[in-house]
Amino acid sequence: MPHDLQTVADAAAVISRANRICVIGCSGGGKTTLARALGERLALPHLSMDKEFFWLPGWKKREKAEERALIAEAVTRERWIMDGTGSSSFHLRMPRTDVVLWLRLPRWLCLISMFRRVATSYGRVRRDMAPGCPEQFPDREFLAYIWNFERQVAPLIEREMARHGANVPIFTLKTRGEVARLLDLVSAAN
Repeated sequence: MPHDLQTVADAAAVISRANRICVIGCSGGGKTTLARALGERLALPHLSMDKEFFWLPGWKKREKAEERALIAEAVTRERWIMDGTGSSSFHLRMPRTDVVLWLRLPRWLCLISMFRRVATSYGRVRRDMAPGCPEQFPDREFLAYIWNFERQVAPLIEREMARHGANVPIFTLKTRGEVARLLDLVSAAN
């Protein structure tokens, strides 16, 4: 089983030396925001899985084989920070990952954040989304995904992390305060 980093300071120390970081968690949890901020602080190229691998214009899902080939190529690079959960690609990402940041914020906070994102970006393509994929109002399936994430998706993540990332340190962030503290510590170290 992967080993958890116990304190924000421990995580900041590992992250400050990392060349390849995965940021995972529920939709609305702040993965992209955190990955972008850390990428800027650490001069790591930011890869949004939604933008780079998953989506084509018009909210069309990319074919799995092409998606996997793009991910396999991306992880060979020496330095990156990648946001996106996608545990089905852990076999490609975890062998190259130095540390995982897992945002495990309460579902109500993820839902509020997602609705805020919709309110501020509706009808426009966010910079971390694929071209031709404007922000839209969430459907019932997407809302259910967020609501049930901890019960249905988190166990899959844990299983796949144990299977493909047994030696990868994981730091779990459960509050926005922990995220802010991590960013402060990483900034101070660099």
